[in-house]
Amino acid sequence: MATAMIWGAGGGIGRALTEALAAAGWDVIALSRHVNGLDSVAPHVIQADPVNEFEVQHAILASAQLTAEIDLWVYAAGDIHHAKLADQAAGDFAQTVDANLTGAFLTVRHSLPLLADDAHMIFIGARHERLHLPGFGAYAAAKAGLDAMAAVLAKEERRKRITVVRPAAVDTPFWEKVPLRLPKGASSAAETAAAILKLHASDTSGVVDL
Repeated sequence: MATAMIWGAGGGIGRALTEALAAAGWDVIALSRHVNGLDSVAPHVIQADPVNEFEVQHAILASAQLTAEIDLWVYAAGDIHHAKLADQAAGDFAQTVDANLTGAFLTVRHSLPLLADDAHMIFIGARHERLHLPGFGAYAAAKAGLDAMAAVLAKEERRKRITVVRPAAVDTPFWEKVPLRLPKGASSAAETAAAILKLHASDTSGVVDL
């Protein structure tokens, strides 16, 4: 049985991926800061903040007791604080960068020893070029950094498949934190998860816009 590790499994795309993988028969390790209700979806649930290195290390040790190796690894965690740069608190800027980029780094660093040699690593990114808008400075910068980090990782871990998936608008709680309307025709989290799993079944890697 193939094993998947999902960081940010508590909501949005991460939860939809967890549900879809579990329904497809995968052995899923779901990790999230908020784990309410996850035990009804995933066979293994671990509470961990991806920005807290101690919690990440503990989560990896716990995961190693559940499986010998991970075949599919996903970083779907993230956050946003919408504010113009002149008005944004330093802590809010840092929290946005931490959730979208630093957490990805910490989970990559500590997950790698548990990953299969040919594991597929997926990062949920964003079309940050379209987010060069007032109030999105921290988020756009963090997602651009995620693209760059993944490109470097692909050169460092050449046997692994590295993909950054950048969905268009998805109906998730993200839209409650920004002064924008959800566009008509936006995908549901479940539809996006299905598209990501279809991508996984192919041999596509690199940056992929859905």
